[in-house]
Amino acid sequence: MIRVEPAPEPESFDKEVRQPGLNALAELVGEPAPTRTGPKRDKIADRRDDIPVTSLFPYWRRANDDLLRAYRRICAFTSLYIHPVTGAHSVDHMLAKSSDWRHVYEWTNYRLACARVNSGKGVRSPLDPFEIADGWFELELVGYQVLPGAAVQGPLRRQIEATITILHLNDSDHRLARSQYAEDYLTSAITLNYLQRRAPFVAHELHRQGKLLPADQYSEPRRPAK
Repeated sequence: MIRVEPAPEPESFDKEVRQPGLNALAELVGEPAPTRTGPKRDKIADRRDDIPVTSLFPYWRRANDDLLRAYRRICAFTSLYIHPVTGAHSVDHMLAKSSDWRHVYEWTNYRLACARVNSGKGVRSPLDPFEIADGWFELELVGYQVLPGAAVQGPLRRQIEATITILHLNDSDHRLARSQYAEDYLTSAITLNYLQRRAPFVAHELHRQGKLLPADQYSEPRRPAK
């Protein structure tokens, strides 16, 4: 994993996601929806905290395209490009929908995730890509496994190890993808710029470990888009 800089909330988000979501929550506890017209939804709970997750209206899906644009199709957890045709993407709620209704329809709680990682993550809480720091995660360049940073010890190291496990970052498919990007770059099949746009964590680690090709030795590592 590599730190991801949070993107600003899109102008349309409040109208398209937040307000419809809050209206739905209000109606599900028997309150009037202040900005919605049409047939009223049935009350199913006395408090918002008691609304079942399965009854939440998935307005967050309307943020999919904005997330893809904002983060240039890079999964926040794998740091790998999500391909338009073959790569399924999803809106991940960093704080699970079952934890607190106040964050269900909030842009700041959304992370762009490949569907495979999102489904495997479930309601567990890995480290937040918005909050990790340089040196917390490293990549070994033989088996292309993600490892805790060598300097990290104590409780933080255990959190990093748990995050790697929760997200299945060292599954064979993930290691294969990282190795293919690295090998394509090291054999000059792709440029450093392309590697940075498709696998920024791999590019960052090749730079940190002094493995860039001679022509790229003085290039600055790129971060995922803000």
